[in-house]
Amino acid sequence: MTAQRDLNREFADTEDRKYAYDFDYRMHAYMLRTFEAKLPRGGRALEMGCFEGEFTRRLAAIFPDLTTVEGSSDLIDIARAKAPPGVTFVLSRFEDFEPAAKFDAVFLTHTLEHLDEPVELLRRIGTWLTPSGRLFLVVPNANAASRQIAVAMGLISHPTAVTPGEFEHGHRRTYDLPALKAHVAEAGLVAVETGGVFFKPFANFQFDKLIASGLIGEDYLEGCFKLGALYPDLCASIYAICAPPGAGETA
Repeated sequence: MTAQRDLNREFADTEDRKYAYDFDYRMHAYMLRTFEAKLPRGGRALEMGCFEGEFTRRLAAIFPDLTTVEGSSDLIDIARAKAPPGVTFVLSRFEDFEPAAKFDAVFLTHTLEHLDEPVELLRRIGTWLTPSGRLFLVVPNANAASRQIAVAMGLISHPTAVTPGEFEHGHRRTYDLPALKAHVAEAGLVAVETGGVFFKPFANFQFDKLIASGLIGEDYLEGCFKLGALYPDLCASIYAICAPPGAGETA
């Protein structure tokens, strides 16, 4: 990210759009369930970008040795207050971060789309992984069913568009699965597994209202999670589990 960007401002809610919805927090559990079989048991983990620390708390329960790097001092203050005392927080832009040792797991969730130079960061992350280490990469999906409905309604010009509200919140691109795979490959990483998380028929704010009203419950949400494995291109998020350069596995 360029030096001109104010990372303490980009996460602020606007009049028309919240930075994060309750639905976003629910997605954390579904992401970790999707990754469960590929998660290393123990070892050193790195979280890149923490927002207000909800995902940090979940990762800390899995990885006692967890480092979180974040470019917003305000967000680090919020996340540190929620996190267990063993989490190490580093205030740094990703471009300036230089870890002292390699990691067994790196998590970059709903962050790559914010970066000015995403391939360069992915290339650097590849050098931070142990030989058996994995990058768990998740981005919002341009082709989510809810987003395609918005395109059909004329609310968005095309699925991969960056809307004004998204840009104000720091988004610089919107990924579909082919574009995500292309950036992973360009960075020299090996995609061990790719797919989607949670079939998404509604926008985030609509999910929040439907859940709060009781019109949909946990059984409906579980159904959407299971459908996500069948229809990855229609999911809320898409992901790639990546091995360092030279690894033999491919998706």
